[in-house]
Amino acid sequence: MGNPEVSLDNYEAVYEYYRSHQQNRFVAKLAYAALALKYRPRVRYAPGAEAALKTLLERKTQLVVAVNHLTESDQFTLAATAWRTPLRRVIGRTRVLAKDELFVDPSQRKKVDMMGSIPVFRSKNYGLRAVSDAGRVMMDVAAERLGNGDCLAIFPEGTCNTEDPTRLQHVNSGIGHIVARAEKLGCSPALVSIGINYGPVAGDVKAASVFVGMPVTELPDKPMDIARTVQADLQVAVNGAVAGY
Repeated sequence: MGNPEVSLDNYEAVYEYYRSHQQNRFVAKLAYAALALKYRPRVRYAPGAEAALKTLLERKTQLVVAVNHLTESDQFTLAATAWRTPLRRVIGRTRVLAKDELFVDPSQRKKVDMMGSIPVFRSKNYGLRAVSDAGRVMMDVAAERLGNGDCLAIFPEGTCNTEDPTRLQHVNSGIGHIVARAEKLGCSPALVSIGINYGPVAGDVKAASVFVGMPVTELPDKPMDIARTVQADLQVAVNGAVAGY
């Protein structure tokens, strides 16, 4: 099946496509390496986190990477961070949930597809009722990708934080539903929280402070409990990023 138009009216075909879409891993690694040269995050880890992350990757444990959202450059900071950390190992088999607007322009879509993105139709743009079924299918697809061996990266706040970069916004329950559905498929993903900070006034996005938290391997069963765990753990990572700026 060819690339379907990414629109809410066409969501069934869209998610059928992204259920199995696989980018060229070699090209993806080249792109991530280029972004690491352009965006040079200063990466720090919680004590023991780097070694724990390496161990999980060696065991082929699926990861759910949760990242706070400050600017439209966060996706590039995350890509550069992946290249500079043990996450380099899963470039090309990590899905990134991204807003559907990024898939409209054909040239830009090629780039986000190469990054492994899956489109998300957000209720803030279309209304909760309009996106409910599309959201359900998106979560099913994301869970299936985890169950099939991919990792997943999510900005669980759902929108950029323009108020206070030191304080995480509310974490939406979607991440909890995805993890819970993956667990029902027999997958036991670990949570890796990554905090980003660009300084007190979101200054140089090409010199971010990034903090990688200790992976959480024991997650609750219920979606809301998972979301609350993400909220607390990601805030710790944000605190670390703020302290490192």
